[in-house]
Amino acid sequence: MPDELQHLPLIHRILERERHTPGALLPILHAVQKGIGYVPDNAVPEIAHALNLSLAEVRGVISFYHDFRTTPPARHTLRLCQAESCRSRGAEALAAQVREQLGVDDHGTTADGSLSLRPVYCLGACACSPALELDGQVHARLTPERLRELVDGCFTEVTA
Repeated sequence: MPDELQHLPLIHRILERERHTPGALLPILHAVQKGIGYVPDNAVPEIAHALNLSLAEVRGVISFYHDFRTTPPARHTLRLCQAESCRSRGAEALAAQVREQLGVDDHGTTADGSLSLRPVYCLGACACSPALELDGQVHARLTPERLRELVDGCFTEVTA
């Protein structure tokens, strides 16, 4: 089955289950992303038709909320805190370091799909700044060396 069609059965099941829910668009988009890992382009017309919305309305909601992805997620997600406490303890320099190491900007993903960089504005680890979250695990009191090790670990497992 071509890639663009393989997700249609799941999308249709979600639409059938959620389409009559008040304010159904967000629950549908969340369910699609949870089930597929992102909201594929071919889901947009299906969702729009089921909810009697325009394509622009559906795409507008997807683009408005930063949590929705329109491409497959990277194998790893690094969320680097940029809030005041972390910034006062060197987060800006760490952000510059990781952007250079990865060759991506904020909200970017490495060309091989290994890692996505996402700035965030609080991880709740202010007492042990600077901090980042890698694949859901918080790492605090970061040093440039520890950051490099964590990032390198995301790539060595692929080649190992």
